Amino acid sequence: MMKLLGGLPEEFPIPIVVVQHRSRDSDRLLVQILQDATPLKVCEVEDKDGLCAGTVHVAPANYHILIESGYASLTTEEAVRFSRPSIDVMFSSAADTYRSETIGVVLTGANEDGASGLAHIVKRGGRALIQDPKTAEIPIMPDAAIRAVPTAEVIPLTGLAPRLIQLSREGVKAKRGATV
Repeated sequence: MMKLLGGLPEEFPIPIVVVQHRSRDSDRLLVQILQDATPLKVCEVEDKDGLCAGTVHVAPANYHILIESGYASLTTEEAVRFSRPSIDVMFSSAADTYRSETIGVVLTGANEDGASGLAHIVKRGGRALIQDPKTAEIPIMPDAAIRAVPTAEVIPLTGLAPRLIQLSREGVKAKRGATV
């Protein structure tokens, strides 16, 4: 994730939402680690925070994040695939809100969370990008996403930031959602 975020310019015109599986008592160290890796602003989401271009919005530990028109909501509904936050929950809500303007990106990981949400993004007309499992530290999540969305773009980790930059230049506007 740090390589991806580090490859994006400070003026990246799309808000980014990051869902990272971590323990429920996890501190905010992830925000600092990501901030050190990218020129973008990084913040942990609080309920009803606005989604801003050029900002990486990190889902807090033990909360699902729902993407609504221009902002994010937090919920403590049941875990999905043993995860809260859940990538599937965030992807599905982003797709329902932003439809064809949503970009979902699935990176390395140890379970299948994200696969069905990515399929929902594509069903709503959005874009699906998946880290090439050959470049993933743990290929379970990318492999599951490829099975769920065989039409997705499968890209090596080092190629994801340039692809997101290209997509942003092709017409994704500042208030539209990119999700990682």
